[in-house]
Amino acid sequence: MQKSKIWLSSPHMGGTEINYIHEAFEKNWIAPLGPNVNAFEEDIQKYLFSNSSPVGGGWEGASGEVAALSSGTAALHLALILLDVKPGDEVLCQSMTFAASANPIAYLGAIPVFIDSEKDTFNLCPNHLEEAIKDRISKGKTPKAIIAVHLYGMPYKVEEIQELARKYNIPVIEDSAEALGSSYKGQKCGTFGDFGVLSFNGNKIITTSGGGALVSPTEEKKQKAVFLATQARDNAPHYQHSEIGYNYRLSNISAGIGRGQMEILDKHVALRRKMHEFYKNLFESVNGVDVFSEPSEDYFSNHWLSVISMDSSKTNGVSREDLRLCLEKENIESRPLWKPMHLQPVFEKMPFYGSGVAEELFENGLCLPSGSNLSDEERERIAIAIRECFKI
Repeated sequence: MQKSKIWLSSPHMGGTEINYIHEAFEKNWIAPLGPNVNAFEEDIQKYLFSNSSPVGGGWEGASGEVAALSSGTAALHLALILLDVKPGDEVLCQSMTFAASANPIAYLGAIPVFIDSEKDTFNLCPNHLEEAIKDRISKGKTPKAIIAVHLYGMPYKVEEIQELARKYNIPVIEDSAEALGSSYKGQKCGTFGDFGVLSFNGNKIITTSGGGALVSPTEEKKQKAVFLATQARDNAPHYQHSEIGYNYRLSNISAGIGRGQMEILDKHVALRRKMHEFYKNLFESVNGVDVFSEPSEDYFSNHWLSVISMDSSKTNGVSREDLRLCLEKENIESRPLWKPMHLQPVFEKMPFYGSGVAEELFENGLCLPSGSNLSDEERERIAIAIRECFKI
């Protein structure tokens, strides 16, 4: 009999979500607007900006506005539109990331220019970023935006990236899809860039089933995003449209799930971080395996996914793929790190600046089960499978 599946990162309900859904049904708010949407936005805004002060170029006054949307991808798309990205423009984008970070650039007919990672945070390398900026400017193409990602919940090098953004006057879209609950020097991820992006997909730290949010520095920009997200309907008694719009608003039902999830966000972060400690202890005696951890006390990761990198020359020949297959045999899901965007068939002809760090991480890195709802029994199954694979 096959053992039950242990997922990489499955939804984890707290119990109160259903109350907000029932309320929406009782009051017939079954629409992409309503009290749950408004309250969910307020909950996120308070979480991100309460007791926070600007770090490394953060917004003045450490305040911002939140628009709840149908996905993090929608938020990225709208951020690019609000930054006036047009066909033929160039946007600098972290290469090691999920495709959703790069796809909206293509939606607009713009050109993604991919940047390598650095080894401390696996995120956007400041050195290669500046190299790319200088080279694109020398070619007459000043980039319109930088998309920087907090990969697997690990904050990128905020101060270095923000310094370059200010130096060359290029706005930053901060992709915090994986980093809700993470922070740098006490300031929450999602509040450093000119726009912040969150995701509430089913596998994220909290979920609305599917959903996301755009974090904007002003109410004016939030309202422009909401206008575009609701088909760009002009203020008229009839249906009139002077701009192209999108069906990107979050539903009141999904926002109700989000309200309940916000109540347990910090608990989920603590449980994910506990899983990270579980793996640190498990691999402590295994040569050639590094558990991806914060480079200094300035960084606080939600450890959305716990990640290891392996050197098979030090593990008695056990490779990333060997471990993945050992876990798969026990019906335990694991996954290689994101395949870099500049290696993807759809983007392989796009410019890339780097030195092979992202490729090395992809070849040797593995994401391990990290859910906040994993049981002691499931953790023991994971530990047994890993010990058997490494013969420890």
